[in-house]
Amino acid sequence: MPNSAFSTIELPCGLVLKNRIAKAAMEENLAESNQLPGELLINLYRKWAAGGSGLIITGNVMIDHLAMTGPGGVALEKDSDLAPFQRLAAAGKENGAAIWMQINHPGRQVFKNMGGKVLSPSNVALNMGKHSKMFSQPDAMTEEQIQDVIQRFVVTATRAEEAGFDGVEVHAAHGYLIAQFLSPLTNKREDEWGGSIENRARLLVEVIRAIREKVAPTFAVAVKLNSADFQRGGFDVDDAQQVVNLIADLGVDMVELSGGSYEAPAMQGRTADGRTLEREAYFLTFAEQIGQSSKLPIMTTGGVRRLAVADKVIDSGVAMVGMASALASTPDLPNQWLEDSNITGDIPLVSWKDKTLSGLATMAIIKRNLRRVGAQKSPVKNASPLLSLILDQVRKAKLTKRYRQRYQQELESLNSD
Repeated sequence: MPNSAFSTIELPCGLVLKNRIAKAAMEENLAESNQLPGELLINLYRKWAAGGSGLIITGNVMIDHLAMTGPGGVALEKDSDLAPFQRLAAAGKENGAAIWMQINHPGRQVFKNMGGKVLSPSNVALNMGKHSKMFSQPDAMTEEQIQDVIQRFVVTATRAEEAGFDGVEVHAAHGYLIAQFLSPLTNKREDEWGGSIENRARLLVEVIRAIREKVAPTFAVAVKLNSADFQRGGFDVDDAQQVVNLIADLGVDMVELSGGSYEAPAMQGRTADGRTLEREAYFLTFAEQIGQSSKLPIMTTGGVRRLAVADKVIDSGVAMVGMASALASTPDLPNQWLEDSNITGDIPLVSWKDKTLSGLATMAIIKRNLRRVGAQKSPVKNASPLLSLILDQVRKAKLTKRYRQRYQQELESLNSD
């Protein structure tokens, strides 16, 4: 009998997942003022756990509170209070689900009005057209900064294990710091961290090795990797294949394949190099190609909203199917599928002429529903993109002000160095 989305799976570390449906990461922006999980976030994860997913992967948990993707983001560092993370892990594990913490550093993808550390392998700024001014010029990282980042990943991973999470997922996709090292468009270095794909992958390899040395063998270590940047001259599927081969013997339990970045948001179904993605399971073709020559379990995300498509993903040989946006509006979609296999999840699609604003509006609708679910309210169906974007921008401005006030002295110290 072929595997289906509701068949169990055992990962290399020994972790058994009750089904092959993963709640993939989304940017929630729901942290408390101290960048810790609060009731809204804990309620949201309890809802996802009750909804039937076998694996729940958190949104970005940052390894440095001075390098954030957004002002309402969560950070877990050596001195962070662990109690809220313990509550979050417990909530995510209800109903037999496993929960992994996605750990990340944004690199150059830090909004200018946030302040903080804006790092990258090279001093290549984001090209967002007329919206480029929203981001700062990054500094090329020093050796000391690279080593600091590696250790921060280790600290966050070990503290996640201490808090009761079942694993971590190292974010090496979507144009964040590790993806910046992987891409020849952003990595112009001529030392051991740049040039060949082996050198560009060195940061990811060192992060995985360092984490695996410190956590238990039964603790899952996964990687989120772009199948491609979907930008001309960028990281592409052949590079992804080589990276998967490079990490195959490092104790990795799964590779989640996604794609894109702020410049080319393929994770929302949009590319910058003219390539057309699948209408659902955007990256399935790439996942099949990479999975055929790798012994590592592969997971793919991107636009899945029907059980028939989820089953197609699993039947193709891919180990796990990830869903994000559909679970923002229908957090119990897996359970609903058990009752009616024809139910379709809702994914917002904003098709304005300005692609950057379209992406922001799409995320605004998703985050609006995440807030409502966390507040134990019903998600909004057919939400207005413009109203959602306005509400999100007003909220983000308030959170940015709160963030800058809280960390004013530290931010000023960075600017004075």
